[in-house]
Amino acid sequence: MVTETREEQIVGNEQRERRMKRRFEIGEEVRYKMLYGQRIAETGSGKTLNISSGGVWFSAENMLTVGMPIELSMNWPVLLNDSCPMKLMIYGCVVRSNEMGAAVTIERYEFRTQGSRAFQQPLTPAPVEFRLPG
Repeated sequence: MVTETREEQIVGNEQRERRMKRRFEIGEEVRYKMLYGQRIAETGSGKTLNISSGGVWFSAENMLTVGMPIELSMNWPVLLNDSCPMKLMIYGCVVRSNEMGAAVTIERYEFRTQGSRAFQQPLTPAPVEFRLPG
């Protein structure tokens, strides 16, 4: 289920919207790679807490280094044409990290298909009949 969330800041007696983009509560497993140039500096996993077109907030195994490039990979909660799972790849930079999670700004993203669900069923080997000479 996807629901919209808003973070507000109280200024005087007024409430003011802090975020420029709508955030949606999407709780999906996420894998991340911290990049140092062309090398992978750290990998880990967590769970997305909310996402917008501008950024992602997710739980992480460790505090992440602010300013580092990062690649996130998560399953998208909606099937393409009601049959094909998709993966969302997010490329960005860590802008905040604490013991609760990390915030990543989205610089680029892409959806990748993962093949039809019909093709993801485990293959059952065909029975093989052996005959001994005799």
